[in-house]
Amino acid sequence: MPRAKGGYKSRQRRNRIRKHAKGFRGGRSKLWKAAIEAVHRKWRYALFHRRKRKPDFRGLWIIRINAAARELGVSYSKLIAALDKANVALDRKILSDLAISDPGAFKKVVETAQAA
Repeated sequence: MPRAKGGYKSRQRRNRIRKHAKGFRGGRSKLWKAAIEAVHRKWRYALFHRRKRKPDFRGLWIIRINAAARELGVSYSKLIAALDKANVALDRKILSDLAISDPGAFKKVVETAQAA
């Protein structure tokens, strides 16, 4: 009886791993066991870094807002407290974008917050 090597599904599974291992250095793209380990590690880090991206961006926005606010003579924490008190519903992403792309509008938002 001939040896069963698997059929369409097995080849499909192997090809999927090989496709994801393309570009890896050395045996990690050629040797089966090394390729599987490398690809699974790749997927694990991809998931981890997708989740890590969110707080990373929030931190970047806070740094940008703080820098722009300090140029106008107010600290980040005081600005956020004043915005809450004034019921200005702008999130950090929008405030950061305003601070970079339209400093005049950001200045008006800060003045509005300080007036309240």
